Amino acid sequence: MGAENVFIPQQARLWLAPVGTAAPDGVAVPMPSAWYDIGLFTPDSYNWKTDPKFEETRAHQSNYAVRRWQTEDAATIEVNLLEWTLKSFQAVYGGGTIEEVTPSGGGAAYYKFTPPAIGARTETAACIELIDGPKKMRRMVPRCEQAEGVEQSFEKTAASTLPLRLSVLGGDVGAPYYDLLSGTWAAFDPTPA
Repeated sequence: MGAENVFIPQQARLWLAPVGTAAPDGVAVPMPSAWYDIGLFTPDSYNWKTDPKFEETRAHQSNYAVRRWQTEDAATIEVNLLEWTLKSFQAVYGGGTIEEVTPSGGGAAYYKFTPPAIGARTETAACIELIDGPKKMRRMVPRCEQAEGVEQSFEKTAASTLPLRLSVLGGDVGAPYYDLLSGTWAAFDPTPA
């Protein structure tokens, strides 16, 4: 054990795709064509968080819980996107539509983005890709959904970012998320040495 097991993600990407899109077959293969890179995000903004909930039974004879069991789980992906595109707006707002509008009185056409109506948010699949030299990891999330409000700052001296917050969704088939790790990452080899 030593420094070879320290992971410093020098490069990160976030890929999105429609729910049900085939996941990549490993970490070394290119992402399948239905996946798209959501674009640049700030270097300090990527966060992954799990939030398990527990219940416990206490007994008069112990100052500690005598039994604890997990009742639910949650996980979220957070990044602050730097690129303003239709796909990034749809990801940040959970869907929405865009239309090109030509003013009735003439003039230049413009685009009108409308966020989704209540109950019309779009689920998405996500892949977080992290790279540290030869070590590569892809965290696959088959289903997630933008489930938070959007708060933005418009400062004169800094780029305005789009806060993407995705909540992992579960189902009755398969894991809500899983990791694919490089075969050269020896510390994860399950076979005894």
